[in-house]
Amino acid sequence: MKSNNEEKTPLDRLADGYDRMLERVDSGMHEVEESSGRFREMLGHAREKAVELEELSREEAEKISDYLARDVHDAAHYLAETGEELRQWFHFDVELIEARLLEAFLSVADKTRVELEQWSEQAREAARYQTGEVTGPGTLVCTACGKVLQFRKTGYIPPCPACSETLFLRPFGEGSEGAAAE
Repeated sequence: MKSNNEEKTPLDRLADGYDRMLERVDSGMHEVEESSGRFREMLGHAREKAVELEELSREEAEKISDYLARDVHDAAHYLAETGEELRQWFHFDVELIEARLLEAFLSVADKTRVELEQWSEQAREAARYQTGEVTGPGTLVCTACGKVLQFRKTGYIPPCPACSETLFLRPFGEGSEGAAAE
């Protein structure tokens, strides 16, 4: 972990921006009585706050909000379609994820599930993950060779370590083992 005095890499800044944006969306959704349909609005506010506080540039904030929306929609779609717990979506023990990040992600995904039940097909299309994008915790599977990557924290998606391809999806099945990508 870097001390406060050390310069953060651009990748660290974006991963930190993802986590802060998620926490702001979660906070905003807790403040309103009826949160159904409010995810996009709260995400917009969180994006603008990151730019206002100069945590991220406008371009970075746009990218991060797109990545966050993709992850939350994918998780909410999984919950709506399977009835399973989010533990199965992550495909690893949720105790490995930072408690504050997990709580915010679970809260936002659960509230977004109602919204996604109306947009099921759109959410599946948005659930494509590509090398160079930022993703939250969970498991991704290479669409070319099936290699599994596990993210225990927010980070950049690398090329597939097995075949160098760049397109991934979240698995919808039980127990996948694979490479940890932190």
